[in-house]
Amino acid sequence: MFRRLADAGTAVGLTVDGRPIEARAGDTVAAALLAAGIGPCRTTPVSAAPRAPYCLMGVCFDCLVTIDGVGSRQACLVPVHEGMKVETQQGKREAGR
Repeated sequence: MFRRLADAGTAVGLTVDGRPIEARAGDTVAAALLAAGIGPCRTTPVSAAPRAPYCLMGVCFDCLVTIDGVGSRQACLVPVHEGMKVETQQGKREAGR
């Protein structure tokens, strides 16, 4: 569904749920997920409904993921970096994570 308009930028390697993907320098985590074909990045705490990046500007909180061990980060606001570890969130995050 999503594709890049231009193939500019340096390649950046990161993992999503242990699966290696490639992004471009300057991409946000949400953009990298969408470009890699990863739709839902979390489930809701109550109904377990899948949620994916929606507003891409930090308003809706639908793109929450765990980044480098820190939970409930907005993927649309965090730029990718080499070696980043992203985990999708299932329901609410655990205390202390």
